[in-house]
Amino acid sequence: MTDRPDPADIAHRIDQRRRQLGLSEGMLAHRAAMSPAYLRQLLCSGPEFDPPGFVRVTAVLGMTWPELLSGRRPDAPPGQTDAEPRAGLRRLTEPQCWELLGTRGIGRIGLPGSSSPLVLPVNYVVDARTIAYRTAPGGAAAPDEGTPVSFEVDHIDEHRRQGWSVLVLGEAHHVDTPEEERHLSALPGAAPWAGGPRPLWVRVRPAGVTGRRVQAG
Repeated sequence: MTDRPDPADIAHRIDQRRRQLGLSEGMLAHRAAMSPAYLRQLLCSGPEFDPPGFVRVTAVLGMTWPELLSGRRPDAPPGQTDAEPRAGLRRLTEPQCWELLGTRGIGRIGLPGSSSPLVLPVNYVVDARTIAYRTAPGGAAAPDEGTPVSFEVDHIDEHRRQGWSVLVLGEAHHVDTPEEERHLSALPGAAPWAGGPRPLWVRVRPAGVTGRRVQAG
């Protein structure tokens, strides 16, 4: 049974490579389509927390997955770290981002926390260039009105080292009219994971939408 990689070692390799390339933490986070706070959460938690997020980080840094985990590919000769094709990132346009968001149904809502962001999976619908999801009032995924949030959706094939990621930054607003609730409930994929008899609909109104496509180089 192999030991799990130490998140501190991985964070150190990422930091070293970032400095080599002359990238600030903010620049790395932006190019990997995530917020700086979310990047710090990744580095503290390790790859098991969000493997697609780490795939995007390695693509930005020009690293391979084995390089990230152990410093070099296990079957490569000593000192050789580029024995497999590297991945590259291509920026997506905003229309492409919305098109991809509409193909999925599960994403991650990022909420402010006391010491680090709280990231929770939710099922969602796209409605008029907004993201909406249903949850239990007062629950962990129910932010206060006007809370700044992030919403991320990924589709990554780690074996082929390709896929895409879309990040939405904006504010959360409560849906409080019966007409809006009926409209959202009628959309395909709107069946909630949680919510109870009177669920809360949360609508994320974007301030910015960015996306990246990961492709093996």
